[in-house]
Amino acid sequence: MSVLLDGRFRFDNYVVGASNRLAVAAGRAVAESPGTTYNPLFIYSASGLGKTHLIGAIGFAAKQLLPELVVEYVPLDDFVDQLHLAVSSGQTDAFKQRYQRIDLLLIDDVQFLTGRRETQSEMLRIFNAIQSSGRQIVMASDRPPAEIADVDERLVTRLAGGLIVDIGPPEYETRVAILRNKCAEREMTFATGVLEELARMPCRSIRELQGALNRLVAHEALGDRPLTPGNVRAIVAAGRVTPAQSRVATPTATDEFAGFISDIAVAVAQHVEGWRVRLGERIAHWQAAGYRTTMLDRALTLTEEVDVDALDAAFATGVARLEQLESQAVLLDPRLAGLDVFRDPECIVDAEARVEQAIAAHDPPPAPWPAFTIETLLAGKSNQLAMRAAESVLASPGAQYNPLFVHGGPGVGKTHLVHAVGNALRRKAALSGPVACVSGSQFVDELIAALQEGTVDRWRARYRAAGALIVDDVHALAGKERSQEELFHLFNALHSAGRQVVLASDRPPSEIGELEARLRSRFDGGLVVAIQPPDRTLREALYARALMDRGADAEQGVAALLAELPVSGATEVDAVVDRMLHAARASGGTVTLSLVRRELSSGGAATPTSVPTVADKAFLDAEKIVLEWADLDGRIIEELR
Repeated sequence: MSVLLDGRFRFDNYVVGASNRLAVAAGRAVAESPGTTYNPLFIYSASGLGKTHLIGAIGFAAKQLLPELVVEYVPLDDFVDQLHLAVSSGQTDAFKQRYQRIDLLLIDDVQFLTGRRETQSEMLRIFNAIQSSGRQIVMASDRPPAEIADVDERLVTRLAGGLIVDIGPPEYETRVAILRNKCAEREMTFATGVLEELARMPCRSIRELQGALNRLVAHEALGDRPLTPGNVRAIVAAGRVTPAQSRVATPTATDEFAGFISDIAVAVAQHVEGWRVRLGERIAHWQAAGYRTTMLDRALTLTEEVDVDALDAAFATGVARLEQLESQAVLLDPRLAGLDVFRDPECIVDAEARVEQAIAAHDPPPAPWPAFTIETLLAGKSNQLAMRAAESVLASPGAQYNPLFVHGGPGVGKTHLVHAVGNALRRKAALSGPVACVSGSQFVDELIAALQEGTVDRWRARYRAAGALIVDDVHALAGKERSQEELFHLFNALHSAGRQVVLASDRPPSEIGELEARLRSRFDGGLVVAIQPPDRTLREALYARALMDRGADAEQGVAALLAELPVSGATEVDAVVDRMLHAARASGGTVTLSLVRRELSSGGAATPTSVPTVADKAFLDAEKIVLEWADLDGRIIEELR
């Protein structure tokens, strides 16, 4: 929270008098019910009369009443710096979104809008977004909106569209009350009549009044004469610097070389525009500090004068961010110290990506299971389309079928397929980062752990640095709002960077309940492909491999016989084979055709509930078997065997 909103500036320590009563009443109304009245509230006064204290009190009171309220105080110069930094780093959308999430926006020193057309346009858009959503804006300035020069008429109209109140110089009674409050805060006491005498002196602002009080405090602590009402004016007057005194000439330099340099500087300044000289000085400063100044160098080529202070402040903000990023990177890998990417404020996005890579290298995201490869994936009519899509993804990751969404029932091989794609992608040298492969439930559990440990940023960085993302069982995120939000932003970041996303589920996106529409639309935006239960040819291949993997001694034709069972996928195939091997161990160890027929016809506890038992041996007679399955076009195929 801004230091202005930390509780030092409150309504209960703001002295109310005739000069500010209306402004305080309006401020209290806004704090008690932001967005419903006086929106925007525009407060103006000469410098030092308490308008900054008042807007701070509004923000603090509103936050006390509604702790969940998002309140932000920003001086206009800081707003300009943030805007310039966002533009220079390509983060304008993030800048807009940040301000559009604020419930109560407090903007100080609005008079500095003069001449800043870009800032005015951006502020107008933000004002429209905030007000249209019923949120509150409070502004402070040293003059009313109509007197702020060179401001877009639309913005002036917007500023004047709520309530405009002014704060005048405090009258005598208010000045006394202010002085007494300040003394109470400092636990200071003065002789009777001292504060009243000080309050009678002409005073242009509360800040000037505080300065005079400070002189009395210093005299009381250090002076050798007692402080009385009679000597208050003399003490205060002695401490004031007159305009004439402020223009006293500096002593004549005795160093001839320094004088020569001074003369050169004067001569140069007569022929070079002052802003260019100042900008050149800042460029030299940053270059000496080791930073690339391309951002500032471009400004030197402009024909019109630029705001050197604002440009330098934006550059300094970028440098501070780079220093923060470099310190994070060095903690993970000391070899990253001094990289060029941390020396150019125009490369902040690249620097952030470098830190994400360092985090991913230090704490990599989960990888695909190595046992699942393309080479071990059996192909058939049921998964033919998904296999072809996977081949296209591997040929050009991120360019075609992004995302690839694979769905099918349990055991059809979708998990094998997506992990196989992940392992194939890992072997691609051109991939920009590691392949992250995570199940939906694991994604949720990791996020919960990160929230508990306060490491969400680091957790995000692990996945944002990924060269490809694979999420299996993505339906496990249904109804989990925060997990879906994180996946949405992760998807956008990777997809916009051209990185491949592969997803798997037991149903298509349209059938996943409690899935946010924005995620569903992105899933549907790639290729959604189904894997059907295996056809007979694929079932036979699955049985043959399962028997071979287990080193089974089986008669020829066993796999073909088992393939008559209409199982849903590899999981059920494994269960059937395990049952046959169990039976074979009790009768010599060989899986024979007769053993298979006997086991299938007898049923038994070892038979999976999803695998039909065969009660009638006639079922296995070749002439009486009718098989049904769906082809790629969805038609039902019947085959008499």
